Amino acid sequence: MGREEPDRDRAALLAHPRVHTSLPAAFVASPPRRVVSLVPSLSEALVVLGLGDRLVGVTEYCVEPPGAFDGLPRLGGTKDADVEAIAALRPGLVIGNREENTPRVVRALAERGIDLWLTYPRRVREGAELLRDLARLGAAEDAIARHVAPVFAALERAEAAAASSPVGPGWPVGEAAGASPGPRVFCPIWRDPWMTIGADTYIHDLITLCGGRNVFPTGPDPRRPDRRYPIVTLEAVERADPELILLPDEPWAFGEADVRELAGLDCAAARTGRIHPIDGRMVSWYGPRIAEAIQALARLFATR
Repeated sequence: MGREEPDRDRAALLAHPRVHTSLPAAFVASPPRRVVSLVPSLSEALVVLGLGDRLVGVTEYCVEPPGAFDGLPRLGGTKDADVEAIAALRPGLVIGNREENTPRVVRALAERGIDLWLTYPRRVREGAELLRDLARLGAAEDAIARHVAPVFAALERAEAAAASSPVGPGWPVGEAAGASPGPRVFCPIWRDPWMTIGADTYIHDLITLCGGRNVFPTGPDPRRPDRRYPIVTLEAVERADPELILLPDEPWAFGEADVRELAGLDCAAARTGRIHPIDGRMVSWYGPRIAEAIQALARLFATR
C-alpha cells in the first residue's frame, strides 16, 4: 500500500533504461545469478520455485518461507531499502514493486547502473503471469508443474465461472454458487484512519473474481473518486451496508478488538455475524498463494 509519485516523475522514472516494467528477454536467455528482492511476496515465490539460491539480499519483511533467508543480508524495509548495501552486493537484477518501493530507492539504484524489474500487478491474472515470469528465471519444470500450473488452473476455473454467471464477475463461483448475486464486501486494510481497497487494486480484483462485490470501488464520495485506497468512516460503512466484512491481518494487524467494534455497526454483516478475520498474505501476496486465495474466498462468498 502506498501513494504513487506524480505522473511526470513516474513517467520519467519508468523511462529510465535500467528500469524494466516487464522481464527483459535478456534475463530469460541468461538468468542473473545474483538477485536482490525488495518484495516479500516475490522473495517467497522465488524460494517456492526453487530459485532461492539466486537471492543475495532481501528486505526485513521477507519472512516467508520461515528460515529461507537465514544468513542473507537484510537490506532495510520495502520503503527505505539501503541503496549502498544493495549496490555493494553487485546484483545482476533487483526485483521491486512500483507501490511497495519508493521512487527515491528505484531512481538511486538505476542511476548506479543496476537493472530493476519493477512489478505492479493490479489484477489476479497479472499476479499469475508475474509468477510465470519469475519461473522463467530458471525454475525447473517440476517446480513449474507444482506451483505455477495450479495457479493458472484455479484462475481459469474462476474466470470461466464468472464469464458464465448471469452478470459476470460479482456472482459466486464454484460448486456452491447459486443464482443470486454475491455478497457486498467491505475489506479494510488500515485504521486511524480507516482505509479500504478501490477498484484499481489486486485485492478488489480477487474479491470480484471470487464472487464478491466491493462496496467501495471508488470510495465513499462520488465527487472525489479514489480507485486505489480510499479513506472511509464507519458511518460510510453503515451506509454501504456490507453483507460480509473481511479483516486481513496485514498491512494492519486487525484482531478481536476490531471484530468487536465492527460487530456494533448497523449493517447486514454485523447483524448476521459475517465478520471474518483472514490471512492478509493470502489475499495480498500475489504468487503461489493465488490458488489458495481463490478457493478460500469463493467458498466463503458462496456460503449464505
